Parts: sequence; C-alpha cells; structure tokens
Amino acid sequence: MQEKTRWFHDVAYFFGGLFLINAVPHLVSGVMGSPFQSPFATPPGEGLSSSTVNVLWGMLNLAVGYLLVVRVGRFDLRRTRHVAVLGIGTLLIALMHARHFGQFHGGNL
Repeated sequence: MQEKTRWFHDVAYFFGGLFLINAVPHLVSGVMGSPFQSPFATPPGEGLSSSTVNVLWGMLNLAVGYLLVVRVGRFDLRRTRHVAVLGIGTLLIALMHARHFGQFHGGNL
C-alpha cells in the first residue's frame, strides 16, 4: 500500500533536488583540484575556495539532499509527482547556478 504524499514531502523533495544538484559543481571542482566559488569564500559565493573546501561542501550538500529525498516520506522514482517536484527543484537551482557562475567562468554569452 502506498503512503499518501503530504505537502511537506513535496517541499522536502524540492529542496532535496536543490541540494543534490548543488553538490555537483563543488564535488567536480574539488575532485579535479580546482578552486571554485563557495559560501565560505570572500566575498561569499564570489571568491574562490580551495578544492578541499569544495569537496567538503559538496559532500555536505549530497548528505542533506539524500536525507531530504530518501528519509522524508517514501520517495518513489515511479511516481511522476515525486520526480517532477525533485526535477523542478533541480532545474531551478541549475539555472540559477548557470547564470551566477557563468559571470565568473565565461558562460553568460
């Protein structure tokens, strides 16, 4: 029997998508040994942080995303609503990151 999805499950899945996609640039940059913007840089979100800081920040984002998606409610990849809410959160933060980080890395053509 499927558990009823409550509104706060959708909120958790939405923010889970935000955290999961936010982990990607930080982990990739960190693993490559490249500095990248982070909230811990000066100025926050604009200055560069070390690759180590980015790996740690990326892993924290991954852990929070996991907790929000897997541990709240019963996320089901077969339920369109669950995937759509997660996907909307992922898409919105990905577009925001593209615009924000694009100004530093030449992506805003």
